[in-house]
Parts: sequence; structure tokens; C-alpha cells
Amino acid sequence: MKAAVFHAAHQPLEIEDVQIDEPRGREVLVRLVASGVCGSDLHSMHRERPGAEPMVMGHEGAGIVERVGPDVSYVQPGDRVIACLSIFCGECERCLIGRPNICLNRPARAPDEPPRITRGGEPLGQQAGLGTHAEYMLAHENALVQVDPEISLQSAVLVSCGVTTGVGAVFNTAQVRPGSTVAVFGAGGVGLSAVQGARIAGASMIINVDLVPEKLERALSLGATHAVNASEQDPVEAIREISGGGVDYSFEVIGAKQTAEQAFACIRPGGTTIIIGIFPTEQTFEIAGAKMNHLEWTLKRSSMGSNRFRVDMPKYLELYKQGRLKLDEMISRTGPLEEINDFFRAMDAGEVARTVITFDGAE
Repeated sequence: MKAAVFHAAHQPLEIEDVQIDEPRGREVLVRLVASGVCGSDLHSMHRERPGAEPMVMGHEGAGIVERVGPDVSYVQPGDRVIACLSIFCGECERCLIGRPNICLNRPARAPDEPPRITRGGEPLGQQAGLGTHAEYMLAHENALVQVDPEISLQSAVLVSCGVTTGVGAVFNTAQVRPGSTVAVFGAGGVGLSAVQGARIAGASMIINVDLVPEKLERALSLGATHAVNASEQDPVEAIREISGGGVDYSFEVIGAKQTAEQAFACIRPGGTTIIIGIFPTEQTFEIAGAKMNHLEWTLKRSSMGSNRFRVDMPKYLELYKQGRLKLDEMISRTGPLEEINDFFRAMDAGEVARTVITFDGAE
């Protein structure tokens, strides 16, 4: 099969012919119909990985089950599924208290078992245990959720990560209440999903912050009530003025020191800041300030929208069917796997909201 393979940080991905094993145990072989191009992929590609093996990139996938291992009970050949990187064991303490997104024992092949994917006999890794920038994906059944046959997999694939991360941060992590005021820093795929989540949750004011006018316009079309161009004005001052002193909830989606500090600085007393963005491991940011030291506030980290994806993703797709969650409007570009490096260039340049890779012989 063809796959986009990562070899070294800051280098283009290589489209290569690789071999994929047969499913074992509780594994499932999925013929991919669509794969999302996500900002997390870009973070991974920019990260130095000394001594790491090459890997098949991608973690947003949607497709059709081709074959299953002998111990699989959740799906069967012909089922339509989307993947989630929150692969859970279902047995550890975190899973048993309803927090499978932070499972302590994510299932994977044992070191003495053959690798799932190889190239010329040499093992290849799978990003996030999935590797969806390929024609096929081999994954544990607890990485999959079944999809309503009426829903296009090209649209559903957005729920695989980005939408679940943004909407889930609003619904699950923050639990935004109707009538609340919200600020979202970032208007990429996850930021737009947080904006939509706030709209669906009934927020009375949703302020989106970004540097690109076109992205701010898209945020307004998806539910933001106000847009702040941070290249033209101080976003903290603007948010405080618009909201009358600060917002109830702020969401940082970019993964930068400055925006994290701004997201915390713009909440009102008793407010909550949710950090979604992925930061470099050595990055720190300041949250202390004289005006906040004596007041109540909450700072939380949201991982993959605090999801229970087997429950959450069908709900999000039902919101899509009802026309309340806009997925098609978030897709700026589609195309074949061979264009993947240009897809990442366009993402890095802020030219697109979301891009979806489509495969020959799809739906």
C-alpha cells in the first residue's frame, strides 16, 4: 500500500510502498476512505526524534472494515468506522472511572510480535498507534467507533480528532453553561470546533482571536459573535472591553506562551481557562498577576476533548445530521495522498481551515 512516511524533523514526507500485516487478536484492518490533515501532525513532524524509527503519519481516519482479528467483537467486515487516537484498554483504573482518553494501558503489539507495518522488512511506526496517511490502517478495535451509514466519511473524519478536541473541550472539560461568555484563541480546525461547541452550548458571547482576517471571517460564519485580529489590537484589552471586564471561559488552541498568558489574562474573576494547544516540552508560561492573586480562577488542560469517544462521537455526528454542527463548511481543500506536503504547507501558512485526504475507490 502507499503511505506517507516521516523520516526526519522538518523534512518532507515520502510517499512509499509499504507492507501491512494481517490483523491479530483484537486488531482491525480498515480500508481508508478519508484522512484528516491535523495540526498535531505538523507538531509531530517538527519534533526531533533521536533514534526513532520512521513512521507512517496521520491520526484522523475514516474508512471501511476489510478484515478483523479472531478476538474482535465490536465490528465486522463492511462496517464504516472512524478512528480515535484515544485508544483505550477498558480495564485500567482511568478507563473504569470513565476517563478512557487518559487510559494507563493503551493496547499495542508486544515487542516480541511482528510490527504492523514494514518497508523492505524494516519496521515502521504508526503515529498515535494509527498511521492514517495511508491506504490502509491496522489498529486495535478500541481505536474505532462505528459511523451511521447515512453520513459521508469525508465529513465524519473531522470528528476523528479536531472536532472532538474542540467541541469536547467546551462540553466535557469546561462544561460551558448557557448564557456564558467565551473567548477562543485560534481559528484553525480545533479553534473553529471550540467556537461551534460554545454556540451549541448556548454561550451568549463568543469572541474569536486570530491573526488572519479570512480565518476570523470563517469563525464568524460558524458562530463567533465577535472577532479580534491580534495583529491590530491587544486581544486581552479587546476581550475585556467587549465582554465588560472579562469572559467566563477562555480556550487556548494554538500552543504558544503568549496566547496562553493572554487566555488566562482575559477571564473575569471566577473564570476558567482551558489549555488545548500542544506546547514544546520545554515551554513555560506565566499565570501569576497582582490583579488575579487574590481571586478565584481555574486553569485546566484538555486532552482530546476529555472524550469518551464511543459515546461522544456519535453524538457529535448526530448534531451534524441536525445541521447544528457544521463539518462540510470547515473543509477548505481535498485531494490525494500525493499532495500531502503541500497540504501541510497550506496549513502552516494559515491558508486552510481543514484539509481532507481522499483515496481512490472511496465511498
